[in-house]
Amino acid sequence: MARSAIASLLAFTFIVAVAAIAGPAFDEGNPIRSVTDRIVPLESSILSALGNTRNAIQFARFAHKYGKRYETLEEMKRRFEAFVENLELVRSTNKKGLSYSLGINKFADMSWEEFKAHRLGAAQNCSATRKGNHVLTEAVLPETKDWREEGIVSPVKNQGHCGSCWTFSTTGALEAAYTQATGKGVSLSEQQLVDCAGAFNNFGCNGGLPSQAFEYIKYNGGLDTEESYPYAGTNGICRFKPQSVGVKVIESVNITLGAEDELKHAVGLVRPVSIAFQVVQDFRMYKSGVYTSSTCGNTPMDVNHAVLAVGYGVENGVPYWLVKNSWGADWGDDGYFKIELGKNMCGVATCSSYPIVGN
Repeated sequence: MARSAIASLLAFTFIVAVAAIAGPAFDEGNPIRSVTDRIVPLESSILSALGNTRNAIQFARFAHKYGKRYETLEEMKRRFEAFVENLELVRSTNKKGLSYSLGINKFADMSWEEFKAHRLGAAQNCSATRKGNHVLTEAVLPETKDWREEGIVSPVKNQGHCGSCWTFSTTGALEAAYTQATGKGVSLSEQQLVDCAGAFNNFGCNGGLPSQAFEYIKYNGGLDTEESYPYAGTNGICRFKPQSVGVKVIESVNITLGAEDELKHAVGLVRPVSIAFQVVQDFRMYKSGVYTSSTCGNTPMDVNHAVLAVGYGVENGVPYWLVKNSWGADWGDDGYFKIELGKNMCGVATCSSYPIVGN
C-alpha cells in the first residue's frame, strides 16, 4: 500500500477511535478534566503519533464533538499541535480570574494565523465616521438594553471560511430595522454584498465596512432576500435580481469616531447598530463574561471584524456591550459576546453606523 494511502487510513482510524474515546461530548466546562479513566486501547500507530497523554485524549474528545475529519496523519498532527497551544491559552487565561472566561470551541484546532486569514477582514479606514450624523437628544437612556427582548434581532448566522463579517453586520442591522418598522421578519442576502458591493470600497471575502455596504444598497435600489440570493461563502459574480429585493435603504447614520456616548444613545433608543472592533488571539476562544483586553488597538486601522451591537448592561460591576457575532450559534454565548463598555475597548466605537430603511 502507498505511503500516502497508509497515512490516510491511519487518520481515518484515528477518527473512528475518537468516537470510542470521546463519549457523548467534550467537557467545555473544565478543559483540563482528567479522562484517563475512559481511555480505551488505540492502534499502536496512533499511540505512537500522539502519545497516550491527557492532551491527546482531550483532542480526541474535541474532534468527536465537532465532527472533525483530517485527511492525513500529517494534518492530524498539525491540528493537534494547534489544539494544544489553544488549550494552554484557555487554561492560563482562566486561571487569572478575569471578567471573562475562555473555552474550547470549534476553532481550537486552528492556528491564529490561519484563523486571521479566513475569518477576519483587513483593516480599513472608516472615513464615514470621522464626522458622525447621529443626533443626541435629552431622552433618558434605559439602564440596560437588549433588543432581542423586543423580537427584532434575527437569528445568529455563520460566515464560514470567508472574511465576510461586514456583510453579516450589515444584514443584521437591516433585518432588525425592517422588523422594527414592519413587524415582519426577513433574512437578507450577505452573498449579494460579497459579489456586488466592490465599487463601494468593499472586498468580498477579504473585508469591507457596513457603512459602505449601506451606501451600496441605497444606490443599488435594494438588497435581495437570502432565499433569492443564498450565501455561498466565496467570492462570486454579481447576480442581483431587482424583483427579489427584501429591503431598501433610504439613508445611513454614522456614529462619530470613538464616541461611545453616541453609540450608547443609538443602541439604547434607536435599534441595533453595526460596529467593528479588533479581534486578538484569545478572543476567538471566548466563552462567557465581559471581554476586555490590554493588547487590542482602538483606531480605525486596528479594527478587523464587524459585528452588531444589540444592547448593553452591567455584569459583576463591569459595564458591557451585548454583541451579536457571525461565527454560528455554537460559538461564545449562543453566538453572542459581551465586551467592556466605556473605554472604546478594541475600537468598538470606531466604525459604527445604522441604516434607515424604506419600502
